[in-house]
Amino acid sequence: MESPAKDQYGRLLKDLRISVIDQCNLRCTYCMPKEIFGPDYPFLSPNALLEFDEIERLATQFAQLGVNKIRLTGGEPLMRKNLDQLIAKLTAISGIDDIALTTNAIFLPRDAKKLKAAGLERVNISLDAIEDDVFKKINGRGVGTLPVLKGIEAAQTAGLGIKVNMVVKKGMNDSQIVPMARYFKNKGIILRFIEFMDVGNHNAWDLKNVISKQQIVNTIHKEMPLEAVEENYYGEVASRFQYKDGTGEIGVISSVTDSFCGTCTRIRLSADGKLYTCLFASEGYDIKQKLRDGIKDEELKEVLAALWGRRKDRYSDERGAIKHADRKKIEMSYIGG
Repeated sequence: MESPAKDQYGRLLKDLRISVIDQCNLRCTYCMPKEIFGPDYPFLSPNALLEFDEIERLATQFAQLGVNKIRLTGGEPLMRKNLDQLIAKLTAISGIDDIALTTNAIFLPRDAKKLKAAGLERVNISLDAIEDDVFKKINGRGVGTLPVLKGIEAAQTAGLGIKVNMVVKKGMNDSQIVPMARYFKNKGIILRFIEFMDVGNHNAWDLKNVISKQQIVNTIHKEMPLEAVEENYYGEVASRFQYKDGTGEIGVISSVTDSFCGTCTRIRLSADGKLYTCLFASEGYDIKQKLRDGIKDEELKEVLAALWGRRKDRYSDERGAIKHADRKKIEMSYIGG
């Protein structure tokens, strides 16, 4: 393998996030607010999406540049037909040793076994409340928690690793911090709390909405004592804490109160074939057009390496000095987080 790709700050390219579809069957307040993504929203047509062979080709070149982790996102990635076929293709790529999927879990009872058989190793499941009344208000569609919990059970039965992600927003679901911790404690599932952050242009940057990492940890610690543990790998964004009684662990992603720019290893590919070197990017690079114009593999790899090499994204480091209203950012729902 060639030398790994580095940007001008020396940050390695290790993690590829691939959005395979822009649609979701359970739109949440955080990334797909119903006032924006209503019934008449013009989602992408099938021919606008990257084809599986195109995704495989890109992933192969990224692997040669040092990428060893792939996460499939959306929208809801399980709304993409025959996703297990894509997973099988990605699993076969030399150098890729970790494939995960972010999902709301609704379709996991249908798909978990075949996804595992295709090579999927783990799932990150979005669940922002454990109590039905709160969860129904968040998704705005009257959907309770039972379909998600059934999906979690199906993932466990299939042998998939599971992390449950809860985005915490003050006044919306902060009452669920302890109930969520209680529910998943001692179940062999890592619960990760995520500080609410200013993704996209429709979520105003407002600290009044933020429950900080320290507040989350303190809230849980009062009832279920915690202690900090070391990170699993370089660039891990979640701070890890284990229960002192040895019954599991939680993670907290402090997307607002801490900056991860210095150890960022991620590049994101949208469903329609644009590459983004930052979650807060203003625009993407249209790699789909290059593919469909017939670019050769060696040139493609050079384009990808150059895109990462000239990266200078430091949005989280610099955001205090940026006028947020004046800076257009990509919507999180478009690139899958």
